[in-house]
Amino acid sequence: MSVDTAHHVITDIQAYHADGKDSQQLEDITKRLQRRLWKEGFVWQNCVADTGYSSGENYAFLEAMGLKSFIPAHGTYKGGPDGFEYDEQKDHYVCPQGKIIPFKKVFIEKKNHTKKKEYRGSKGLCIDCPIRSACLGKSAQEKKFTVTYYREEYERNIGRVNSRQGRYMKAKRQSTVEPVFGTLTQFMGLRKINTIGIHQANKVMHLSAMAYNLKKYLKFTHKKVKSGVGKRLLSGFYKITLYKRFCFDMRAFKIRPEYQMI
Repeated sequence: MSVDTAHHVITDIQAYHADGKDSQQLEDITKRLQRRLWKEGFVWQNCVADTGYSSGENYAFLEAMGLKSFIPAHGTYKGGPDGFEYDEQKDHYVCPQGKIIPFKKVFIEKKNHTKKKEYRGSKGLCIDCPIRSACLGKSAQEKKFTVTYYREEYERNIGRVNSRQGRYMKAKRQSTVEPVFGTLTQFMGLRKINTIGIHQANKVMHLSAMAYNLKKYLKFTHKKVKSGVGKRLLSGFYKITLYKRFCFDMRAFKIRPEYQMI
């Protein structure tokens, strides 16, 4: 679900299967929402989301789309082993004893299907090291570790999140998306969806979002909106969603001719 920060208008909502992660759906959400905004004449610059949407692939995708990401990284992310310094120009790590651990290869991890880079030192590099046992353990003969392929994208995103603008974006997200989601679950029937199939679930979610936006629209008709963003977003939303959903539902109900209204 995406929400307009100015007036809390729902601009996109979609149901996905529960076996997928949130981070796997960001690309689909971004493409669909950007098409809608471009059609209404809006330029999208910043993407703000919670940690569930964090991944190196998403950071790289958003940068390729020309969007600035403000998505906190997972707590498990590390730019390399503790105490090791990364040389960005030469693409290698320097251990606490000053030894160079060079880059070896790029591979796809089988467990999570993520792209990673492997760094490995030679066997003779660590023979006389005073911290060999603490660094390598009991059985290892050489220093080897992996780092995400999207380390640079991670670092740029973390820099934005920790900046002054990033703190502002975090507060904006908490005061925008969370209240709308709470309203939908508590008052618009989205606490539990009692339907079978992803298509039926999407109908329920779209109808709930339409009911929520209609209340917003009633307020817009009585207030003078300076930017006009809320009205234009709502008009585009209803032109597409209302027509498709209600026309489909009318075809589904086999209404007899004598009961049809003209």
